[in-house]
Amino acid sequence: MNALTTDAIVLHAFDYLETSRIVRLLTRDAGVVSVLARGAKRSRARYGSGMDLYAEGLAEISIKPQRDLHNLNNMEITRSRAGLAQDIGRFTAAAVISELVMRFVGEESGPHLFDVASHVFDELAEAPTDETVQTAVAGAWRLVAALGLTPALDICAGCHAEIPAESDALFSHRAGGVLCTKCGALVAGVRRLPASARATISLWLDASRTIQLTDLEQRAHQRLLREFVQEHLSEDRPLRAFHVWERERWGDG
Repeated sequence: MNALTTDAIVLHAFDYLETSRIVRLLTRDAGVVSVLARGAKRSRARYGSGMDLYAEGLAEISIKPQRDLHNLNNMEITRSRAGLAQDIGRFTAAAVISELVMRFVGEESGPHLFDVASHVFDELAEAPTDETVQTAVAGAWRLVAALGLTPALDICAGCHAEIPAESDALFSHRAGGVLCTKCGALVAGVRRLPASARATISLWLDASRTIQLTDLEQRAHQRLLREFVQEHLSEDRPLRAFHVWERERWGDG
């Protein structure tokens, strides 16, 4: 076995036999890994609150080459993110971020994606109730960008012609962003994206301040994000956390 000590975030955990748990971690140095935490249900001495969802800390892992399940020897928590468990809207939004990471991040991901995910979880843990949805949408777009799928917002994804910032634009999930009128006529399934929505996504991708949105605008951004992710990343598998998050209105206050 190879020893690995790395920053890690708990994405998912479930019981295994009588005393142990299997945990999915996003790590800074090894991407997403599955680990066996022996005795985690019996004693918290080795793991502390390290089995709590979305907690972050320093994990000591024994890596088994050519295996999908490794051993978690110890985890020292540095961020508990208790605020996520105190509000169902925050917790559900965090589940969406976790689903994105577990589904689309492999073992080859690097420190940048870890840092983006960590920052998003931090923001959600502190988000006011009425800003939970847009905080999650903004964070999810930054994760999508970190995965190399930044949508084209200022130039046509087809011919690279500049799209005026003040203009509404055609948007194609399949093309990967906005299209000019000429290119949009050649692509099926385009939708009109208001200039204000383009500007909002651009600000989110730049990690700018929270934008004040109406409930209808938040719903539209949730739908746009989910459709984009489904087109590029989902492999026709349902995004269960996304669907729960879209259906409920916990973040409305």
